Amino acid sequence: MPLVDRIIQYMQSQQGERIVLQADQDCVIFRPGGASASVPQRLSLSQISSMLNEIMPDDFRPKYAAGESFAFPYAQPGGPVNVEVSQDNGAIRVSIAGSNGQGPAGTASAPAGGSPTYEAPSKAAAAAAAVPTGPKRRPPHIDELFRLLRDMEASDLHLSSKETPMVRVHGIMQKLHQYEVNDPDWLKDLLFQITPQRNQEEWEQDHDTDFAYELEGVARFRCNVFADRHGIGAVFRLIPTKIVTVKELNLPPAVIDLCFLSKGLVVVTGPTGSGKSTSLASLVDHINKHREDHIITIEDPVEFVHENINCLVNQREVHVHTNSFSRALRAALREDPDICLVGEMRDLETVAIAIETAETGHLVFGTLHTTTAASTVDRIIDQFPADQQEQIRIMLSETLKAVIAQTLCRTKEGRRVAAWEILLIDPASANLIREGKTYQLPSMMQIGKGRGCVTMNDSLFAHVKAGRVEPKEAYIKAVDKTGILQMFEKAGIPFTLSHNEA
Repeated sequence: MPLVDRIIQYMQSQQGERIVLQADQDCVIFRPGGASASVPQRLSLSQISSMLNEIMPDDFRPKYAAGESFAFPYAQPGGPVNVEVSQDNGAIRVSIAGSNGQGPAGTASAPAGGSPTYEAPSKAAAAAAAVPTGPKRRPPHIDELFRLLRDMEASDLHLSSKETPMVRVHGIMQKLHQYEVNDPDWLKDLLFQITPQRNQEEWEQDHDTDFAYELEGVARFRCNVFADRHGIGAVFRLIPTKIVTVKELNLPPAVIDLCFLSKGLVVVTGPTGSGKSTSLASLVDHINKHREDHIITIEDPVEFVHENINCLVNQREVHVHTNSFSRALRAALREDPDICLVGEMRDLETVAIAIETAETGHLVFGTLHTTTAASTVDRIIDQFPADQQEQIRIMLSETLKAVIAQTLCRTKEGRRVAAWEILLIDPASANLIREGKTYQLPSMMQIGKGRGCVTMNDSLFAHVKAGRVEPKEAYIKAVDKTGILQMFEKAGIPFTLSHNEA
């Protein structure tokens, strides 16, 4: 049943003759005689837009896109209604009433088992899952998709040739059914509306390119444009304009304390999309508020924008302000930094300079795409030739201060929550790194719980025990699957593996 029909059915059950909908405000039902009542159900702008796209005649779509006000009839099961749409500077007000102003014709038919009810769907469900009954369309500008991405609380927008636009909402891919399948030539024109000239040339030559785009009042976006077997495609990651604080992110105290180190290397790891950039931005923001230092960030591209608060923050973008991470990091040694953030330690030279920078008395934050603390240490060392690894072990044992591995788990409510593995380096852990006994680091995390160390299994298990995450989700995210199964069994948490999951 279309969303609008459910809304009308609910209005009828409340003996209403007209209902008024405004984004993020309580719905208001007007009854005969002028009486009105607010209904504590709210729709987002994207939900209202999706509802209108389901029922709006084609003749009125240009007016809607231009921000004009208009009205049209809609034939719903209970009888014809008038839909009035008022738009003012991006705000939308929708009024639905019977064709004679006295409410929809007919009597509301209650479903089996009781009176008709209207439950407002989630933002994602109403905006992405609703299949329009009218003709599909093309967005006039890509900014329309970015606004929809924001309103749906989605993290990524996927545009592929010969495919419907898709978004990722709390980890789940969903199609935007109100839009047409992307034609390759049309999609290229749409993407190049915002692609800088340098990146257009890079795409023509190499068939992929990265850049950042900011839509004022909405968000920044990390953009990747690529080519595949069907033609051009792109993925856009939404970077919120507002930086989430360490308190809002619920970062562990042991991680927050790393902001006050005077020197050393802190590595944040995890798979793509695990929230590494968000966590690092929160830490830099905390430093910016509580220290008086010089911060240099090296990113590809610049994601979260940091204004100067108590610190001076210089943000450099690879391929725009510098040629490479390694070149920018080497130059940073001559730029009087206190803290350096390296967006990606993707090659041996960058890793070597990061360790050198930490060794010379600076605090360095960096990222890797590893999954555990122990594997992170091994990954750093293994990048170097065999004849240099002994020296790197010694340097790393003296400079590495912490490894934070994180992943995102889907909660029972359909949102996502972070699970952390935290390795804080003490003299005993440093000695294990120096001697090449990194396989013993998980045991050191167990011993160091009092200092703030946490294993990934302990973090996942805590979410399950608190009722936030299903046991199956924790099992999927766990690296040590045998270990977490033993924790479930010991705690009496029922969990059975299917044949395909075993």
